[in-house]
Amino acid sequence: MSWAARAERLGMAHLLDALPSVRIVAAVAISERSRLTDFLDSSEPVIVKGLIEHWPALAAGRQSFASLCDYLQPLDRGIPAAVMETPAGAQGRFGYQEDLREYTFSVRNVPVRDSLQRMRSSLARDSGSVIAVQMLPLATHMPEFSRQNPMPLLPQVEPRLWIGGRVRTQIHHDRDHNLACVIAGRRRFVLFPPEQLQNLYVGPIDNPPPLSVVDLDAPDFERFPRFETALSSASIARLDSGDALLMPRHWWHHVTSLDPMNAMINYWWGEQKEGLGAPYECFLAALLAFKELPEAERRYWRVMFDSHVFGSPGEVMAHIPAELRGVLGKLDATMRANLARKLKAGLLRMM
Repeated sequence: MSWAARAERLGMAHLLDALPSVRIVAAVAISERSRLTDFLDSSEPVIVKGLIEHWPALAAGRQSFASLCDYLQPLDRGIPAAVMETPAGAQGRFGYQEDLREYTFSVRNVPVRDSLQRMRSSLARDSGSVIAVQMLPLATHMPEFSRQNPMPLLPQVEPRLWIGGRVRTQIHHDRDHNLACVIAGRRRFVLFPPEQLQNLYVGPIDNPPPLSVVDLDAPDFERFPRFETALSSASIARLDSGDALLMPRHWWHHVTSLDPMNAMINYWWGEQKEGLGAPYECFLAALLAFKELPEAERRYWRVMFDSHVFGSPGEVMAHIPAELRGVLGKLDATMRANLARKLKAGLLRMM
């Protein structure tokens, strides 16, 4: 019996409760940057306890949402910022419309303090629509926030504010590492390892950010049968105010704000190459070069990539002396520069 059928049979409140073995993300304490790196190297998300207990923003958020707004509004510089809103019928779901061309939410630019006032007012009446300010760069909009609420583990990383109602954000992923700190309300993250991409039914990548088209709260397994396989590898992190979630880059995650109003500060970081050395740019170039080749040629290049890019270089190149391995060996600065020149020349010929 599938876990979805088991949920229906047992009358579970949510399908996630029927997972055969729900993996709960482990909770840890981290006080040093080196420990942060250790956990990222393990490539597994963890919940971090006690990291932001000293924050006045957390103290305000724990008191009430109105207190948090009272704390944030004097910090606001009055610069307009994007506020997103879903209509009542969307039930707070931030994702695609049915045709995948548009999103379920509208966006407009207004001063942050106006959005905060609307959120406070909405607590007194339930109109069904959900509003949220997301990814707000505090360095520009509330620069004093970082001084009052420092993050010693990431002193050079810009914090961003996520604040609003009962938002349900579709499954997506981040290209950078993510430290998400809840300062008001509760949030639930459902996480999927990067290798589950094929089972998540992700939408078009040229309409960023790419989101899964599966509704986690009511998955259609006839239309998306592989999603049940993805669920078998899912992990759940339930965060209270004061908790933080550390996610290595590329982990897919669905986020649910569990209270009428919620707020979170997050940090994205991680050294990413740019230009011809950027993995995403190379991925786009690979689409251009290999996607329409005959299957026999695609098989050849698949083996080449598996062997020389993603495989173990020690096994593949053991029969060749290190000094003769060329670009298939360890790349130094000169070899990287020569490769970049060849790639640039090739791209120019294509134009």
